[in-house]
Amino acid sequence: MSDQPAYQVLARKYRPETFADLVGQDAMVRTLKNAFDADRIAQAFIMTGIRGTGKTTTARIIAKGMNCIGPDGNGGPTTEPCGVCEHCTAIMEGRHVDVMEMDAASRTGVGDIREIIDSVHYRAASARYKIYIIDEVHMLSKNAFNALLKTLEEPPEHVKFIFATTEIRQVPVTVLSRCQRFDLRRIEPEIMIALLRKIATAESAEISDDALALITRAAEGSARDATSLLDQAISHGAGETTADQVRAMLGLADRGRVLDLFDMILRGEAAAALTELSAQYADGADPMAILRDLAEVAHWVSVIKITPDAAEDPTVSPDERTRGQAMASSLPMRVMSRMWQMLLKALEEVAMAPNSMMAAEMAIIRLTHVADLPTPDELVKKLQDSTPPPTGGPGGGLRHTPTAPTDQATSTTPAPTHSAPSGPSASAANAPELAQDALAHYALFEDVVELIRTHRDVKLLVEVETGLRLVSYQPGRIEFTPSDAAPNDLAQRLGSRLQAWTGNRWVVTVTADGTTATIAETRDAKDLEVRKEAETHPMVQAVVAAFPKAKITEIRTQAEAEQDAMADALPEVDEEWDPFDDA
Repeated sequence: MSDQPAYQVLARKYRPETFADLVGQDAMVRTLKNAFDADRIAQAFIMTGIRGTGKTTTARIIAKGMNCIGPDGNGGPTTEPCGVCEHCTAIMEGRHVDVMEMDAASRTGVGDIREIIDSVHYRAASARYKIYIIDEVHMLSKNAFNALLKTLEEPPEHVKFIFATTEIRQVPVTVLSRCQRFDLRRIEPEIMIALLRKIATAESAEISDDALALITRAAEGSARDATSLLDQAISHGAGETTADQVRAMLGLADRGRVLDLFDMILRGEAAAALTELSAQYADGADPMAILRDLAEVAHWVSVIKITPDAAEDPTVSPDERTRGQAMASSLPMRVMSRMWQMLLKALEEVAMAPNSMMAAEMAIIRLTHVADLPTPDELVKKLQDSTPPPTGGPGGGLRHTPTAPTDQATSTTPAPTHSAPSGPSASAANAPELAQDALAHYALFEDVVELIRTHRDVKLLVEVETGLRLVSYQPGRIEFTPSDAAPNDLAQRLGSRLQAWTGNRWVVTVTADGTTATIAETRDAKDLEVRKEAETHPMVQAVVAAFPKAKITEIRTQAEAEQDAMADALPEVDEEWDPFDDA
């Protein structure tokens, strides 16, 4: 039987034992050190962050620090546990009777929490504090959280709680408010690469900087993921690990080849792009991973275009950086945005397709097909350059003059055939003298229409616009001929509503001889005229020639467009204005 110790994976072998070993969490370490030094140790802590950033490890380090007695047995709570006393050793090995760890993912019920509640009243068997570490605390049921609240708010002096979770939003606010919260950050690339290099050196493993950069990028800020991938990469490399080996291990395409494929797509070279996609697939790259890499490039180049400093990424090689900067300077943002949106759609299709490679090929074909299509502004400019200046008055734009609701009443006074005054009297002759000053606001019939619109009587408004051919008008008196669409009681209801709204009697008379157009007929005629003018415009004809199925859906004049732009624009700010001048 061999005496060699069992192999321990790197993620456990190099797990931090003290706060000094934690990487990338300086803010949390500083706060905890200050709290321990001032003897202001909270009754409950909650650690949150993505996987592998050290939540449970930090909980164990806090537990060691609370119970450490030092090598001489006389030490107090500290952020630098000795690691050799009986408590430090037992906690590190996971066998301390007073430090209980519970996985809430498998023990979610109120019964599991009740065991804790019942045991908190008993003092620690040997340590200074009895500590409960609950991992993935967000998995507890609602009843379990409720059962824990009272104990969490007023725990005995010898009890401390330490929670860890990746889903802080699922933890009730009532629990959060009783805990001191620490957000563990993603590990920055520079710090992660340095950590991996330190571990590789300690393991006497030869691994290239490019390979470490690939591992760091794949780990996405998780120290545990990075360490596990390093462990796998060292085994894969068998003594000397290169970037190509790590790339093959991760199922990634060469970053340079991804950029080549990106270039081919943007140049519209469909055949070359499909050949490159097949070559990467034959070399072991997953189609989904290739499209994800293309999306990452589109995002990366877009960010560089906005913030050039983003190119200074330690996980990116100098050659990639140069190519990314060149793309950012030459490619329009609209093209990059279109590429990003289409790749997101392609990723959904590949995930659902029965054959991922076929779906990826169709996505590449689609991407190359639209690569050389002009953007909307380029299309407009191209059409403007290829068509003669439009006619139609100063400014060259389409003109649409708002139409009046109707023409002025004619001066003829035909004999009335029907009279419908709005008051009790059925005859206009019996009506009292109208208060002309009160009706001064309604000098024109258009004012009457606006009054109806203001009171939101939609039914009456439609009937007036479509069923009334105005013969004569003066404030308080309306004479009209009904169209075929007019209801029989239009005169009576119009007079009644106007009297209610204005406080004055209106005489509304119906005659049979009116020939003027209704408001709706006048408006439709104007709209038809503007539409015909738009259809004959050279630029519109050029668009229809290029896109035969195109239709005019809305007509806006240049003045209207400028007015909308002014409304949407941000107000100008006086650069010399000082916000403290009015203080």
